[in-house]
Amino acid sequence: MPSVMGLLEEREAAARVRAEELRVEMERIAAELADAEAVLERRVIARTELAEALAGGGEETPAPPAGVREAPAAREKAPAPVAGSVVPRWHEAAAVDALAVDYRRIVELVESGAGDGEGLSAKQLAAGLRLELVPAKIEGVRSKARRLAERGWLAASPTGRFTPREPTSTAHASSAMPSGRGGGS
Repeated sequence: MPSVMGLLEEREAAARVRAEELRVEMERIAAELADAEAVLERRVIARTELAEALAGGGEETPAPPAGVREAPAAREKAPAPVAGSVVPRWHEAAAVDALAVDYRRIVELVESGAGDGEGLSAKQLAAGLRLELVPAKIEGVRSKARRLAERGWLAASPTGRFTPREPTSTAHASSAMPSGRGGGS
């Protein structure tokens, strides 16, 4: 008759093997997701550029030479973007339309739902996006929201909540003010 400890060790080993298999599968899926997001980004850019070209009709500015991007957001991307990233850095002229659809929906949801000042958690964002509330979906939303925060589209609190980014005029004014009276000379 096998011992209880032996049975538990067998089950632990089986669970460890299963966890490693799932970890490998998760990495494979993450790589596929990064490739799919890169393709999506190229399609969004192509559609946007075509819409701009059709809307402009070429009246005011000639078409840029082949291989030259006209959009300022393309020139101001991070110097070393994360592989598969589709989130450009936020800048004054940036519009939410520059984001891929999933990211745009997150920014719009945070901007419309963070009126209480506390912001939204990843679980609340996933619910607002009408995703199944399972850990994998919630973590996917959290990852995207963090990427948006890292690139300046949102603000992230230490408690893991996401709020709309501070307007730049307010952010500059508050950082330029010394704390306390007189600055202590």
